[in-house]
Amino acid sequence: MGHAAPPRSLGVRSPRPQHRRPGDRRDRPAAPPGLAARQGAVTLVAAVLDRGRMLDEAALDGRALAPAERAEARGLAHLTLRRLGQIDDLLARFAERPPPSPADHVLRVMTGAIVFGGTAPHAAVDLAVRQVKAQRGTARLAGLVNAVGRRIAAEGRALAEAQDAAELNAPEWLARAMAADWGADAARAMAEAHLGTPPVDLTPKAADGAGALAEALGADLLPTGTLRLAARGQMTALPGFAEGAWWAQDAAAALPARLIPEPEGKRVLDLCAAPGGKTLQLAAAGARVTALDISERRMERLAENLERTGLAAEPVVADALDWEPEAPFDAILLDAPCTATGTIRRHPDLPWRAGAGETVALLDLQARLLERAYGWLAPGGALVYAVCSLLRAEGEGQVARFLAATPGARAEPLGAELPAELTDAEGNLRTRPDLWAERGGLDGFFAARIRRPA
Repeated sequence: MGHAAPPRSLGVRSPRPQHRRPGDRRDRPAAPPGLAARQGAVTLVAAVLDRGRMLDEAALDGRALAPAERAEARGLAHLTLRRLGQIDDLLARFAERPPPSPADHVLRVMTGAIVFGGTAPHAAVDLAVRQVKAQRGTARLAGLVNAVGRRIAAEGRALAEAQDAAELNAPEWLARAMAADWGADAARAMAEAHLGTPPVDLTPKAADGAGALAEALGADLLPTGTLRLAARGQMTALPGFAEGAWWAQDAAAALPARLIPEPEGKRVLDLCAAPGGKTLQLAAAGARVTALDISERRMERLAENLERTGLAAEPVVADALDWEPEAPFDAILLDAPCTATGTIRRHPDLPWRAGAGETVALLDLQARLLERAYGWLAPGGALVYAVCSLLRAEGEGQVARFLAATPGARAEPLGAELPAELTDAEGNLRTRPDLWAERGGLDGFFAARIRRPA
């Protein structure tokens, strides 16, 4: 059998052998699968717990992560913060005291992945050890992380089954406030609801096309008109995204804008508008919307959403405490800054960043905004005051104080405009995460409609 002829030259010189120096990056072994995402998750958890940052706004820009790795990192961070109370309780059984940051967060993410994320224990422990070895100043803790990790791997899941998850994962300040407002049983039901992963809700641009859109998306059409997806996926790939046929918005968050009476053709102010879901609703209903928010960055997202949906509104970046309108409005929607405790199931970082002291400052801001907004109403105009809070002081209490101090102002019971189970005894909107549990739950929202005398 003859030998094959050597390939013909293509006129390209053979590359010269390159001599690499010891330690050349190209000689280093590739990072094991999952390490980059695990490091990203630790970065995010540290941003929340050490620096008080919002999880959704914490940056991973300094890390060269692929899109799938970024998604995994955020998923691990969400899981860790959602189960933080249980995780810390488990770690306290195996470590005398928490190691310094970021090693403490490495242990937290590792424990969350093993006990609640279903990650193979050996892989999770190995990645945690590699992380602390790679961090400046924490290499000496590799033995501790390995020992604790092995104990968690062996005993963590069984111990977690015996934990009181609802109690452990609610910070003390929040548990006290919820029990005082709603009673122990309701507070516990809401704490349990916070442990589940919330569904994805979409608001259709055209209400009369919601049925066909639900069929195209494979979504459930809720009684309030929201489309609820059965499974998560890449949002931009879903039918109707490119055409602007819908936008993401929790079912409860979509209700306050629907309380603006007969918005078509009316001048409506959306106060504290970003990122713009309510502005889109009002514009789609035919209102002439002014959308005001203090955050220029968040208003950029609103502008992007307006462009995608083909809707129009007048954006204003300003501080509502300083700004003055040129003319009164027929209606105003004030979605006031609040503790956002109604969105904990979507933002599990909230209870660990906020505290009881933050509520006091927010109550003062809400009262000032409510008073200013009411002053911008035309005679006979309607003001919808809303908060995504489960704390009654920010919702029911705030409206009661305003009405008592404002002659002529009156609250309008919402009655048949909403499903009966979503209104309170006074006829205001009140949703909670334990409502509609069989449908996937709701964010917590309060809204009241206040009418100015004609």
